[in-house]
Amino acid sequence: MPSETAYAKINLALHVRRRREDGYHELETLFAFVDDGDQLSARTAEEDRLTVSGEFATTLDNPFDNIVAKALTKLPRPGGMAIDLEKRLPVAAGLGGGSADAGAVFRLVEAMHGLPDDWPDRAAKLGADVPACVRSETCIGRGTGTELEAIESDWTGIPVLLVNPRVPLATGPVFKAWDGMDRGPMPQGSVSEIALSGRNDLEAPAIGLCPQIGEVLAALEGTKPLLSRMSGSGATCFAIFPTPEAAGDAMDRMALDHPDWWRMAGRLR
Repeated sequence: MPSETAYAKINLALHVRRRREDGYHELETLFAFVDDGDQLSARTAEEDRLTVSGEFATTLDNPFDNIVAKALTKLPRPGGMAIDLEKRLPVAAGLGGGSADAGAVFRLVEAMHGLPDDWPDRAAKLGADVPACVRSETCIGRGTGTELEAIESDWTGIPVLLVNPRVPLATGPVFKAWDGMDRGPMPQGSVSEIALSGRNDLEAPAIGLCPQIGEVLAALEGTKPLLSRMSGSGATCFAIFPTPEAAGDAMDRMALDHPDWWRMAGRLR
């Protein structure tokens, strides 16, 4: 029975350039993926089925109408697939949880049946983050996030800590609250240089809607990381550390000072 991890997505940098005529936003972002996330397994079945378990299973109002079920409908297969999803990532959290789940479904279908040549187009119809999540490799995203550009990472294996205040934050209101100011393009260079010199233009509007994000960022900054930043449209924030020991100390500090916050430690893929 093949299984896949739906790797948590983070945006090491996210520059919002302008609002497009189609209502979406022109983005420049540096996608990276943590080596942990939701867990999915699949087996052949007479018809498609989805079973959801895990800490955040109850946050999916209708699991049969979620992005995993929709991903299955996008891919031709000889027969059905029964998917078991352990929902370990919070929902509406800036981690691309649903998109990561869909990406994992694409990889499960690939392992069992292969993917059609036009899979990137099929993935993009599910969401702007889904094409990047299929391969779950560090890359640059442009346009709405679907125009991907490969980049070799000098941060592969570096420790990362994810922290969420357990407050869901929908993407739409955050983009709507963005002030529309173009603060310039994403810098060029290595992954570490882009991340350290870049920014997340959605941080300010997200904090305006969810002040707890500011508290998480302040707490993470107090652990002296190489970088702390909000991911995506929030509310999850991440911190990058030079050593596993530093990341472990930060994890312990968060657990002690803020036991009600969700935490996940890992490394960048």
